[in-house]
Amino acid sequence: MKARKKPSISLQDFAQRRRELMALMDPNSIAILPSARLLTRNGDVEYRFRQDSDFHYLTGFDEHNSVFVLIPGREHGEAILFCREREENLERWHGKVTGPERAMQLYGIDDAFPITDIDDIVPGLIEGKDKLYYAMGAHGEFDQQVIGWVNSIAANGRSGTQPPGEFVQLGQYLHELRLFKRKQEIAVMRQAAAITGDAHRRIMMLTEPGMYEYQLEAELEYSFMSNGARTPAYPTIVGGGSNACVLHYIQNDNVLRKGDLVLVDAGCEYESYAADVTRTFPVSGKFSKAQAELYSLVLAAQQAAIDQVQPGNNWNQPHEAALVVLTEGLIRLGLLQGEVDEALETGTYKKYCMHKTGHWLGLDVHDVGEYKVGGEWRVFEEGMITTIEPGLYIAEDCDDAPARYRGIGVRIEDNVLVTKTGNEVITATTPKTINEIESVMALSIQQIDSQDSLE
Repeated sequence: MKARKKPSISLQDFAQRRRELMALMDPNSIAILPSARLLTRNGDVEYRFRQDSDFHYLTGFDEHNSVFVLIPGREHGEAILFCREREENLERWHGKVTGPERAMQLYGIDDAFPITDIDDIVPGLIEGKDKLYYAMGAHGEFDQQVIGWVNSIAANGRSGTQPPGEFVQLGQYLHELRLFKRKQEIAVMRQAAAITGDAHRRIMMLTEPGMYEYQLEAELEYSFMSNGARTPAYPTIVGGGSNACVLHYIQNDNVLRKGDLVLVDAGCEYESYAADVTRTFPVSGKFSKAQAELYSLVLAAQQAAIDQVQPGNNWNQPHEAALVVLTEGLIRLGLLQGEVDEALETGTYKKYCMHKTGHWLGLDVHDVGEYKVGGEWRVFEEGMITTIEPGLYIAEDCDDAPARYRGIGVRIEDNVLVTKTGNEVITATTPKTINEIESVMALSIQQIDSQDSLE
């Protein structure tokens, strides 16, 4: 297994993000962000904590029960963190806690206080501000706390204190920043893509009839973790045979059968950034004629879509390009009747292709960022990253489809960076063509490990 240089986001980059957000905020304003909550799985067992993406984007601080406050122009420091204090007994059970003092040293925060002091301090920070930037509605329980602070200021109006005159949705500014990936973010996402590619290649070599879908899922997660990505970015889809026609299939508990395809939609999360890759390949290592026909059609549609990811083109153009290729192919293969233009206009293709061709990608697998601006499709700009993932799904009970295609689902998904002059497929190392897939599936893990050790 190859050792890779491990990219990460620097403290300077987090500080730059905060400066960019403050530049968008009006004078005499304040922004407040709560961390994600620790959630109970069942009984007294909790889910593994994952930080809120907005909170992580501005701080890099990945502990729960924390609140971040940003005040442009504050004399004693603009970036303020409220977090848990260190406590020996608590740390013995749950591990190290950073604490306010170390948070300033380790995360470049200007000022930090114990979370237990937040009700005493934050109202004074809010008081007299013209605007409060906050994601109202995103954190129900914390909403009430914020409203309580504002109401307490209003209740003291007789002493001359004033609450903010306006609440502003923070996301409309913060999410616009998150849409454009900087150099360090792109490096981290390339690493996530590389780790994900290794995992997909691994399961192609291991797959054989009689395995369970969850065994491929286990091998994927083993590969993710072995390469430094502790978790998947989303629940892994391993759909053998007709299960591939269920778009969000996650049971992953069926046997993989000889002669079937298996659709695997899986990506790791590395340094909180997601990869999102789908590959479809034959359980037995060779595509049948019917499988190859549908696969080649989806691959051609994906390439047509990728070609449209260019600065100046709009976000819907890849989808439109993919639909033209898919519809032409569906008619050619006898799955649709009539003319291409009519099928596109009436939407008859939706019987076999029912989803969009992509979505933004970043800290969230379905990342933030508007798809339309002023009612018009958003124009691609340098630094955006989108998935491109056309698919065809011929349900097993689709009686009007030729019998040879029934029960076949194919999706091919890559992650595409918009560059200054075109695009870069950052997941390009993941085998994708029929020849590449069949060649990799003919290899053994030992052969690949041996090759890697020589490089």
